[in-house]
Amino acid sequence: MAWPDLKWVERFAPSPTGPLHLGHAFSALTAWDRALENGGEFILRIEDIDQSRCRPKWESQIFEDLNWLGISWSAPVLRQSGRLGAYREALEALWARGLIYPCYCTRKDILGATMAPQEGANPMGPDGIIYPGTCRAEPKGKMPNGLALRLNLAAAVNDKKFSFEETGLNAGLIEFSADDAVRTIGDIVLARRDMGTSYHLSVVLDDAFQGVTHVTRGQDLFEATKIHVILQKLLGLPTPVYHHHALVRDENGKRLAKRDDARAIAKYRAEGATPEDIRRMVGL
Repeated sequence: MAWPDLKWVERFAPSPTGPLHLGHAFSALTAWDRALENGGEFILRIEDIDQSRCRPKWESQIFEDLNWLGISWSAPVLRQSGRLGAYREALEALWARGLIYPCYCTRKDILGATMAPQEGANPMGPDGIIYPGTCRAEPKGKMPNGLALRLNLAAAVNDKKFSFEETGLNAGLIEFSADDAVRTIGDIVLARRDMGTSYHLSVVLDDAFQGVTHVTRGQDLFEATKIHVILQKLLGLPTPVYHHHALVRDENGKRLAKRDDARAIAKYRAEGATPEDIRRMVGL
């Protein structure tokens, strides 16, 4: 399912867990430029489901940095912390279909299982180590609270074929099979025990809820897009057009992270840089 012929809607969806850096500037400005060029709308979403790490000061700085860059957005700003009921409803629907199950494994348990000789050494997917299926079982009774919930991927994909339109670095129609997904993704977590949801579930539901038609983000999320396309098909949601761009890296070729305060937009602002300087730094 794809969006009907609607206006172009882009979004930028940072987490308020640290300062925005040059990589964020590149992604936000690229999405903003694409929305303007296509007569579309730009949406800001605050992805704050990890309440243990999110801070009001970082959210305030996100607004300041984006305003300074010349970016404006539609009001009101959606915060994921206000959407927990919607995420729970989607999980309940998947539970009723027998597609998710509780997982009691710790990271140490998973690492130990994947290190077993018969399993091979730490097979990696877009969401980390591919889960070996230790807790996989038919769900029974009422969906539990406070436990990690995983998607039974083999049951979910059920020999289907998947595809999405990509306009970025890997431009074209990206196609993958159920077998590819099971082999390279595994049973992903859809609800973490301390959040009641996960990035993958929330981002898919929120993009559909906000009518996002085009998603611009870094190449590091390209493989995760397969997870999102699977969830969209499972939940009967439209699939946006995706545009994965190159990552901004430091002089050693390492991609920037929020711990790279030296690359923070606020630091460049304080040192007298202009928004045009930031655009030149990221190659726009």
